Formats: sequence, C-alpha cells, structure tokens
Amino acid sequence: MPTMPSLLWDVFCQVVDNHGDLGVCWRLSAQLTERGHRVRLWVDDPSALAWMAPRGSEGVDVRHWHGEPPTGLPPGDVLVEAFGCDIPDAWVLAVAPQPGPWINLEYLSAEAYVERMHGLPSPVMCGPLTGRTKHFFYPGFTPATGGLLREDDLQARQARFDRGTWLQTHAPGWAGEQVVSLFCYEPANLGTWLDHLRQPGQATTHLLVAPGRPTAAVRQHLGDGADHGPLHITWRPHCSQLEFDQMLWASDLNMVRGEDSLVRALWAGKPLVWHIYPQHDGAHQAKLQAFLDWLDAPPDMRAQHLFWNADVPASLPPMAPSRWTTAIAAARQKLLSQDDLVTQLLKIVANIP
Repeated sequence: MPTMPSLLWDVFCQVVDNHGDLGVCWRLSAQLTERGHRVRLWVDDPSALAWMAPRGSEGVDVRHWHGEPPTGLPPGDVLVEAFGCDIPDAWVLAVAPQPGPWINLEYLSAEAYVERMHGLPSPVMCGPLTGRTKHFFYPGFTPATGGLLREDDLQARQARFDRGTWLQTHAPGWAGEQVVSLFCYEPANLGTWLDHLRQPGQATTHLLVAPGRPTAAVRQHLGDGADHGPLHITWRPHCSQLEFDQMLWASDLNMVRGEDSLVRALWAGKPLVWHIYPQHDGAHQAKLQAFLDWLDAPPDMRAQHLFWNADVPASLPPMAPSRWTTAIAAARQKLLSQDDLVTQLLKIVANIP
C-alpha cells in the first residue's frame, strides 16, 4: 500500500462502565500516531487514562466530549464513531464540516454476519448530514474482517520479556507455582471456582486479581486475606496497558473479560477463558460459541467457557489448560499472518472517495 499522507483523525469514545471501549480507542489512537497521523480522541470520561496510559502518546490530543460542540477547530480528515457512541450532528459538523471518511467502528465478533457487513456503506438519509456516508468497520478474526489491533513491535517485546523478574516484582511471594490472572465481571460460578483452587491437596496457585469489579467479587467470597490454603492472592492495582499485557504474558492461565483483554490474551499465546459481556437477551452466548468454533477449542476448554459464562451455579468441569496451548498457538499464528486492524483501516480510508 502506498504511504498515506498524515491525516487528522477524530476518534469519538463513550465510556460505558468498564473502560474496555476506552482501552480499544486509546490503543487505536496510539497506533495511528506511531504511523505518523494526528489524533483528537474525544472522550466523555477520560479519567482512566491517568493509569491506563500514564505516559500518554505523542500526537494523541485527548479532549473532553461534553456539552456544546467546540468552535474554531482545524477540520479533521477522518471521523471514527466507536462502538455506537452516536455522535450528535452538531459535533460532526464541528470537527468535520466537509464530508470525508466516516468510520463506524463496531464491536468484535466471530459471528458470520461480520464478514458480510464489514466495509459496507451506510448513507445518512435525513437531517443536516444528509448525503454523507458512514462505512462499517468490523474487527474480526478472519481475513475478510477488519482484523485485530496489534503493535508492530509486539512480538519483539514479548521475546525480550523476563517473566521471572516481572513476577518477583509484581507477585510478592511467588516461588514458581502456577500463575492465574483474573479479570472478570461477577460470574455466577466464581465462588465454586475459588473454592476448588483453595481445597487442600490442590496444586498451589498464585492468583493475580485485577482491581475494581474482580477484586470486589473475590473479596465478597473470600474476604480481604491473601492466603487461602494452596491459593495465594495478589490484589493488583490499576495499571498501564503495557503492564496489563505483561501480566498476561507472565501468567499460565488468563481469565479475561470483554473485548480488549481477549485480544491481548490471544496475543499472549497462553491458555485463556473469556468472560463475555453478558447481554440481557442472551445474544452473548451465540457470540461466545462463534468464537469457540473459530478457535477450534478442545472440549474441556468449551466446557470451562460455558461454566464461566453460566447464569446459574453449576459444577466445575474437569480442565487441563496446558492442553489448550495447541489451539491458542494455531489461532495466534493465523492472526499474525493477517493484516492488523490499523493497516486495514488505513486501506479502507484510502479507498473512500
């Protein structure tokens, strides 16, 4: 692809409740700047960036999205409407007074409709923006989708990573036992899983519990202590995206949630269990099954996902995460052979009149 001239991107993000949308938008914005572009990241609540991206990123201009639209701005070249945040017409006209590429960045899914919908135009048929066109951009796991966010130096950084040193620093008391990271919502079977890990006779486990909802859910069941028989807990603080990635690299099993952490767990290449964002109509179950089908997940990995995403208490199925490594490695290799999300996004933008 020919080198694209530097463009000014306006990325709009609305923080719902779990910072995942902001995490994706920050990674996208930072990667665009690494390729020579400028980005105005409009966020209704940017406070989490203080720990998520404490060093910032040169070229990302974080702006608070609230109230009346700004005036007197240099016009942007590309507009990104992330995850259905529904930019008001007046704000579109404020940042992009002239029609140009307008990308509707959708949520990640392995379902079949993603390949059908990716790249399709969506004309605006009424109001002051009549005549403009949005284009759907669907992240995904196959070459016919928009791909996944991936930094150019990701593999090199992983190759340099010193797991032992990281754990000695960030997992006090670690002495070579298995390490499990926990980043979840409130699974119905969390208590059953924790009780299994702390049963006498179980292999020692060092559990790295993410802050916020995971910490609250675990403490509700176990209390504030760190030692529970063979289960030892490190209560993790809020951390940068880089440090979160390193936690996944350091762990033997990653229990992740939402979109951004699933992608990062896939790049980590370690066994994983995904706690998908629950939807009231149950649509998340079809999304979960589509992901497991794409992954060609072994039977016990599928069973563990169903257990972890169940709405009601259930018995813990047998699991052997070490046997999941083959499926994860094959999936990671497929993804590495495909263009990353930013590369594909730049191609689409270059081809929009």
